[in-house]
Amino acid sequence: MASTITAERISELIAEAPAWAKIGLTMPNERLREDAQRELAQHVYSALYQPINTDTQQLRLPL
Repeated sequence: MASTITAERISELIAEAPAWAKIGLTMPNERLREDAQRELAQHVYSALYQPINTDTQQLRLPL
């Protein structure tokens, strides 16, 4: 997991989501609302569960 899940982190991710998805949540058309919900959920999910990028060229620190 790339980051700790907190309410603040989720709030930041929602703020960073595509504008059309946030606006789409208020549309009178049910299909547009569903598409917007899926996009917003996918954005948050992928940001929280993306693989951690590791540099294989970086030397390990001796412990």
